[in-house]
Order: sequence, then structure tokens, then C-alpha cells
Amino acid sequence: MGCRIGEGMKMRVCVLFMEGTNCEDETRRAFEQIGLEAELVHLKQLTGDVIPELRRNLGDYSVLMIPGGWSAGDYVRAGAIFAARIKSKLREDIKDFIEDGKLVLGVCNGFQVLTELGLLPAFEGISETPEAALTNNANGRFQCRPVYLKHTGKCRFTEKIGEDNVLQIPVAHAEGRFTFGENDEKYLEKLIENEQIVFRYCRADGSDALGEFPWNPNGSLYDIAGICNPEKNVLGMMPHPERVVDGIQQADWTRKKKGRGDGRIFFESIRECLKRGF
Repeated sequence: MGCRIGEGMKMRVCVLFMEGTNCEDETRRAFEQIGLEAELVHLKQLTGDVIPELRRNLGDYSVLMIPGGWSAGDYVRAGAIFAARIKSKLREDIKDFIEDGKLVLGVCNGFQVLTELGLLPAFEGISETPEAALTNNANGRFQCRPVYLKHTGKCRFTEKIGEDNVLQIPVAHAEGRFTFGENDEKYLEKLIENEQIVFRYCRADGSDALGEFPWNPNGSLYDIAGICNPEKNVLGMMPHPERVVDGIQQADWTRKKKGRGDGRIFFESIRECLKRGF
């Protein structure tokens, strides 16, 4: 289904946050650096639990972005409380937003929220209960390190990124291991068949990580770092592209002296997608 963004409509990004998120400022900056209007919006502004002047309408935005952090302290499970609060008052709004072909993005904690909401992998549409999990890293430790990602499948967020391109993007999480539990084999086959795997962890030369640490920092099934829904307009990923928009932010900057960070092309791709109106 195509997006209904008209030529005169502003391409606005809603960067949604609540207590415990901590990546909203750099996320807004990343969007603004490539020319998109991004607004920090507290969850209560969308649910109407604020004075009228502060109220926001999700339908006024082209992109819904859920950033990283530890929303609600990650109590219960990572992203579970944020997801429950969204579901309690915004479920129909989110459903309409996605069916309109607009973009929903979750990075790190945001990916966990999208999974808890049933927006990913969404094999048969939005599910009532989570179909997958982002659980404790296999080594049991918080991982904050640069990793390499291979772009393995295009979605509406990544069409400007070349096939099999390798990007160096940092991770920072304790619960990033993607799994279907006892259904790993069955549902992995479905992800591959639907071309829903967008990013996989890899080695610096682009070869498979094969589940080995540190190339795969968390033990994710099939080295999965990011997936989309079957319609390609909802994307969740654990690595943080917003943290490497400038070359100086790259871990190898002193050696390579790149002017642009590897994360910038990701946001440029979103901008181009919005300009085309899908």
C-alpha cells in the first residue's frame, strides 16, 4: 500500500519518548542534518494526557521513530511497559498509520518495543502477542561496541543503501539477542521467504559472522540485526545509526578520516523515500 503523503505535506518525524529513553536528542539531530523536520514528542502528548496546547496527533507525521534507551527502566522485559502504554491508547492510531504506508522505525529499545507491540515480524499483520523476542545477550553482558552490518534486504528505509553494503554502526544493549525461541527454525524460514531480514551482523570484510562473538555481539539467530514487516514500512534494528552520522563519530575515524559517518546514508534513504511518496 502506498503512502498518501501529498506534495504540499511536510515530511515530519515524530521522535517518541517517555521516561527512560535516552537517544531522542541525537535521533532528532540525525533527521535534521539531512533536512527533515523532527519533533520530540512525549507519549502523553499523543495519548492526550496533557493540556490541549501540548497535544499532538500521530496522523500529522510521516515517520514514527521510537529511539533507544531503557524505557520505564526496562522492568518486566525490555520495552514491555512502553509497548503496553502505546497499545492501551494508540493501537488503532498505529494501525492506521501503518496501513497508510507511513514509516515506523525502532532502534535498540525501539526495536524491543515494536516486537512487544506485535508490529514485528507481523507475518499475518499486527499480532496480539509478541511473536519474537529480543532477550539477554548470549554472553550475559552489556555490549557497547562498534559492529559491522551487511545490508541483506531492501525495505523502504534502506533503498539507497547498496545490496551487501557493509556499515560500521555501534551497538549498546544487554538484551539484543533476536530469537523465536522453540520456533527459531520455522519462523526463520518465514523471514527469509518474505525477505524481511534487512541487516545481519558480519565481519569487517562482509563475510558471515556465523554467530561468533564479537562479530555477532549478542548471539542473535542467523546473525539478525534488523528486520522489517512484510509490507516493508516497519523496521526494527538493534545498532544505532544515529550515533554515527558524522565521520568523526566512527570508531576508525583516526585511520580513515571519513567526512561522513556510516549511519548518514540510512537517514538519507528515509528522506528519499518520503520525497518519492513511495
